[in-house]
Amino acid sequence: MEQSTQQARQLDRLASAPEDPASSSPFAAFGMPGFGGPPTPPPPEPHPIMELDGEDREDELDALSDWVDDFLLPVYGAEVTTAAPWCLQWQEHDDVVAWLHALWLAYQQHKDPEAGLSGLFVWHRDFLTHAIVAIRAAGGPLSACMTSPERPAHRILPGPPPSARTEKATTSASAPAKPAELDEPTS
Repeated sequence: MEQSTQQARQLDRLASAPEDPASSSPFAAFGMPGFGGPPTPPPPEPHPIMELDGEDREDELDALSDWVDDFLLPVYGAEVTTAAPWCLQWQEHDDVVAWLHALWLAYQQHKDPEAGLSGLFVWHRDFLTHAIVAIRAAGGPLSACMTSPERPAHRILPGPPPSARTEKATTSASAPAKPAELDEPTS
C-alpha cells in the first residue's frame, strides 16, 4: 500500500504544471544549472544523413563509421556468410548508410536516461533487429559484396531505372514540340 501511495504522489507531481524556477530559487538570476535560471537550449535537430551535403555529411559519416566500427560490429556483427553478407566499403552504399544512420540516431535516443530503463530493450526490439536483417539479407544491398572474410569484395548493384512517368517527362522536356496527335487503334 505504501508503494502505491508513493507512486500516486509521484504521478500527481509529474502530471502537475512545472514550477517557475525563477520564483523558487534565489540563484535563478545566476543561471546556474540545477538552481533555476534560463532553460538550456534544446539540442540541434538531427537530420538524416542523406539530406546533408559536403563537410556536414563527411563529419556525420565519420562519426557513424566510428560507431559502426567500434560498437555495432564488435557486438552485433555476426559471422559474414552468404546469408549475412557485409562490405568493408559499406560507406559507399547509400542505402546502407541511410539504414545505419537511422539505427544510430535511434540508439542515441534510446540510450538517453529519459528513455528509461527499457530504452535499450526497445531499441533492440524495434530498430536493431529489423535494420540488421534488411542490411545483411542474402538478397539485400550488400548481397554482391563480401560473403566470406577470405574473399573481400565490393560491388554496387544498379538500382531500378526511373519510372515511365519520369522518363516520359524527361524525354518530352528535351524533345522538340510536336503537334498533338490522336492515338487511334490500327485495324
